[in-house]
Formats: sequence, structure tokens, C-alpha cells
Amino acid sequence: MRADRLVAVLLLMQTRGRVTAAELAADLEVSVATARRDLEALAAAGVPVYPQPGRGGGWSLVGGARTDLSGLTVAEAQALFLLVGPAAVSPEARAALRKLLGALPRTFRADAEAATAATMTDPAGWGERDRPRPAMVDLLQTTVVRRRKVRLTYAGRDRKPAERLVDPWGLVDKDDTWYLLAGTDRGRRTFRIDRIIQAAPTDQPAERPDDFVLTAAWQEVVDEIEQRRSRTWATVLVQERFVPILRDQFGRHCHTDGEPDRGRVRVRLAAPTPLDIARHLAGWGTLIEVIEPRSVQDELARIGAELVSRYPGGHTDRKAAAIGTGHRGAEHVRPAAGG
Repeated sequence: MRADRLVAVLLLMQTRGRVTAAELAADLEVSVATARRDLEALAAAGVPVYPQPGRGGGWSLVGGARTDLSGLTVAEAQALFLLVGPAAVSPEARAALRKLLGALPRTFRADAEAATAATMTDPAGWGERDRPRPAMVDLLQTTVVRRRKVRLTYAGRDRKPAERLVDPWGLVDKDDTWYLLAGTDRGRRTFRIDRIIQAAPTDQPAERPDDFVLTAAWQEVVDEIEQRRSRTWATVLVQERFVPILRDQFGRHCHTDGEPDRGRVRVRLAAPTPLDIARHLAGWGTLIEVIEPRSVQDELARIGAELVSRYPGGHTDRKAAAIGTGHRGAEHVRPAAGG
């Protein structure tokens, strides 16, 4: 995990004073390119790490080897913990962060602790991946750490922008989709950052409950969303090799049920409504057979009828051709995610 490595890199540099990417790669059992990217990431985040070119060169901490982090400025300490904090989900990474916090000068410790608690990563997917990190994350992280209210222009589900003054409490990266947990005049709310059109920090102090813990609050959000997202379950039959694609589409709401039978496996899928499931499955055509419920079958039939009505030309010939080839060509095509 990257957070573990970044902490390990910093501790090794403190111990040795100077390291090369090749030495780090050997110690951490990663490629030289990965070790070099980790060093560059620390430098880019503002940690006082710099390269020394030439023979006998390498990477060093400004000021040489140290057993504490007294050479870090306030901004540099925050940068380090914002960088590694969101991904520190393993016990080892959290233990390393605690040790680093203990080594910080007392005047910096509160800021570093706030930075560590500002963000978290939830690795469980909801079927969405490969989203770029929004540029607004850094700005919002700063408002969380400094406890300043922020004025958001937000496009909700109806996509009509609205302005809100909120108390930022924490940020969550869930499978490359970022969320802001914040206090509002209506209580706690969760905002998708890719729907925030504009964020303007203010000088007004933000309020946050004394007992607020980001991980616990996020678990409550997840439980609520999971309940809404899994109101309808469907059982389907599909070739075993297509199961990973279904997992990409449905995230944690995709479970295999039993052993494969003649190359096909029974899969359980969930979504808020029968129509949501049907929309995802319509692009699969006859590669998937819906066993139950009847409501999903009816929605697929309705979608099919609408498509035939909209595009009537040649559908009979295409169906005959598909039957004649046994759909062999279709099996090499990745089904459309949205139907």
C-alpha cells in the first residue's frame, strides 16, 4: 500500500540520511520506478526531500539524518500527513503514523493530527472507477484542517446549482470518487465533490461535534446508501468469465451463488429499482439470462420493445444471423455498462 511505503521511505531517510531509489526498491521490494515515484511524491507534497545528482548522490532530507521530525515546518508536516493519511487503512500504516506524530514537535502535532483525521479511504467499490482526483480536494482539505466554513455552489440530484454555507468535517475517497462530509443547518450532509461547482473558503470558524470521528460517520453514510442501493435483488445466469465485468458494474452488490454449471454461474445483483438493474443488463443482450424477479424481466422486455419500435429496420435479419452464429461474435465484445 502506498501510504505504508511513504512512511517507510521517510523513516529510512531519517535513519540513513541519504538513500538511492535502487536501495529503497530493494528494501521495500518494489521496482526502482515505483521507489522514484514515491520520493517524487514526497517532494511534490512539500516534505523537505531533495535529490543530489552525481556519483555518491541520492535523496536526502534537508538537514541530514534525524531521529525526529524537527526539521519540518507546519506546512510541511501537514503536507506529509495529508498525503499518507487518506490511504493509511492498514494497522501497520496507522502505527507508523502514530510514531511519526509522537516525533513531531508539540507545536506542530495538533496540525498534523488534524491533517491525518481530515481524510480517509474506503476501498470498497460502488461500481465506479478510474476517476481523476478532483483539484478541489486540496482546497477542501485545507478548510477541514483549519476549521473554516466554506461556501459551496453544489449541483444536487436535480442538477440545479444551489449555494450552501457548510462546516467541513472530513473527506472520503471511495474508489476514486471523493465525498465531503459537512455540517449544515439541516444536520450532517454528504456532498459528492465532482458535483461541487465552486468552493469559497471563509474566515468564519467551522463548528464540529466534539465526538465526531470520520470513520464512524462515514460508516453511517455507507449503511444508509447501501440500504437504498440494495432494495431490489435479481438472480442471473452468465458465463463465468463475465463475472468480473458485472462486479465492475455493480460493485459490492454482485455475488456469485453456487458453483459453475456448464460454464455458466448464478449471480445475485442488487440496485435500487428493477429498472436500474434492467438498464445495466440491457446491453448484454442474450449473454445474460435473468432468472428472477419478474419485475426485472418485464423492464427488460419493455426496453427491448422500445428499441425495436425506435429502430425497426432489419432487426429480424439480425436476430436470425445471431442465432445462426450462436452469438460467438458477441461474446468477444465487452457489454455496455449503462445498457
